Amino acid sequence: MSLTRSAEATASRTADSRWLELLARAGFIGYGIVHLLFAWLALQIAFGTSSDDGDQSGALRTLSAQPLGKFLVIAVAVGLLAMAIWQALEAAVGHRAERGSKERVMERLASAGRTIVYLYFAWTAFKVFKDAGSNSADQQEALTGKLMTSSGGRWLVGLAGLVVAAIGIGLIIYGARKKFEKHLKTGEMSPKTRQLARRLGMAGYIAKGVAYGIAGLLVIVAAVNYDPEKARGLDAALHTLQEQSYGTFLLALVALGIAAFGVYCFLQSRYRKV
Repeated sequence: MSLTRSAEATASRTADSRWLELLARAGFIGYGIVHLLFAWLALQIAFGTSSDDGDQSGALRTLSAQPLGKFLVIAVAVGLLAMAIWQALEAAVGHRAERGSKERVMERLASAGRTIVYLYFAWTAFKVFKDAGSNSADQQEALTGKLMTSSGGRWLVGLAGLVVAAIGIGLIIYGARKKFEKHLKTGEMSPKTRQLARRLGMAGYIAKGVAYGIAGLLVIVAAVNYDPEKARGLDAALHTLQEQSYGTFLLALVALGIAAFGVYCFLQSRYRKV
């Protein structure tokens, strides 16, 4: 057996680990809690009562401040790390059931992207647990400022904005076309549960796509105008949306959509194909 095949076989056995599956399913519960808190912060921004970052780090700090909060945050970090490992294995050797090599390649690339997202959230949770969580929006602004002063830095910042905006558009399409359903064990669902999962998934992915799309656009504007203060991630995106005509109403809709995604994550913990 070649070294490559041996590595793939090892990765496949790891992917089939019962413990990894249980941790990944627990991770979906933690991911759902983070999104529910994120939605709560977005609602606070919508009605002008927010005192924390309107992003995932703010949500984790809110969770950390609750009774047993530190324990819950580290539990979320472990679950998200398990989800990252699972998706990394899917990117390496998974998605064999997909029709056609092109579709499998796209799914493996999507898994690679999810790996990065889950690792980022796990690292953010660990930083919050260690009380190393300075304002994430300020951190992004500082990093953007440093990049803009370097040679070609504005191009890199603009490219990053394009990537984030593209992710946002992709999430909207993913939700609108109900592509998430193929990753669910729909055969084990009752008709009502399947309909609920469909509606929650559509609302959730579209709402997240809107938030990421605006965040990416702000980063692009920051690069064009040489203004790092505009590149403050999801927190700035939500505040920008709130400042528009009918902004409170629109942001409240986005917040409800993000909350829908949080509930959808709870369904994924039971019905996701892992």
